[in-house]
Amino acid sequence: MNITVYCVGKIKEDFYRAAVGEYEKRLSRYCKLRIVEVPDEKTPDRASAALKTQIKDKEGQRLLAKIKDTSYLIALAIDGKKMDSVSFSDKMADLGLCGTSDIGFVIGGSLGLSDAVIRRADMRLSFSDMTFPHQLMRVILLEQIYRAYKIRLHEPYHK
Repeated sequence: MNITVYCVGKIKEDFYRAAVGEYEKRLSRYCKLRIVEVPDEKTPDRASAALKTQIKDKEGQRLLAKIKDTSYLIALAIDGKKMDSVSFSDKMADLGLCGTSDIGFVIGGSLGLSDAVIRRADMRLSFSDMTFPHQLMRVILLEQIYRAYKIRLHEPYHK
């Protein structure tokens, strides 16, 4: 399985980079993982709603330019479907059984994802009603992908 995580912005803090690196190493046993970053736009303080939309649209265009047309795309969004880890593992397995060999996950920037990216997505997934920093969300997503493989293969993993 090929898994690509599309992200707005780079990871700046060393502890996030270390965590991402750890899950990249762990996942290398199970899938071909690729992380694609696109530059984020600076959002001025007290930006208008119109400017925020323009910023999301610009970041969205950058993301869409990188996303393969054949990828099953899962957008991380607060209003997406919520699932527990077992259901997520089942979803990943079902995609593989249905012939999907390329899954993409997309994480927006500080303002979220553009409408165009949301429309392109085959599924919207929510990890919580809470908002997380996009750098931390990358770590959480990779951990859940790793957990999904461990669950599917009935391998032990700390609960």
